[in-house]
Amino acid sequence: MKRLLVVFVLLLFNIVAMGQDYTQKWNELYKRTEFYDTFGKMIGYAKYNDLYKRIEYYDAYGNLKKTESYNNLYDRTETKNSNGNLQQTRNYNSLYDREDIKDKRGNVIGYRKWNSLYERYDVFNSYGTLVGYYKWNDLYKRWDYHEQ
Repeated sequence: MKRLLVVFVLLLFNIVAMGQDYTQKWNELYKRTEFYDTFGKMIGYAKYNDLYKRIEYYDAYGNLKKTESYNNLYDRTETKNSNGNLQQTRNYNSLYDREDIKDKRGNVIGYRKWNSLYERYDVFNSYGTLVGYYKWNDLYKRWDYHEQ
């Protein structure tokens, strides 16, 4: 369950990746998901913190960049920066059958939707333009992000 949660949470890591293709890979030794750029260099990693029940994102040098946790009261996932300030939220929109991504003021800045034809998660900006997609790589057993 934790691994599945990590995979879905990491699907939105493209905001941090800033415009390049990257791959993510589970590291069994360290029990974390690692992110690599197109050249194979590790750019960061994410690890689940059992004590605080959240996912913590770190850069390649081990500096905490952001945290992500589920808020039961508002039925949403909240992303906070390293200082604990709210950056964005994610929640399921049943009307449009998608996951909305909102900024700290509640404005929709993008969304993610499953594309059954291509078997991938398409990522859209607030205007509905496709900006990238996540596709499962069976050979390497990892999610690959491709920017349009």
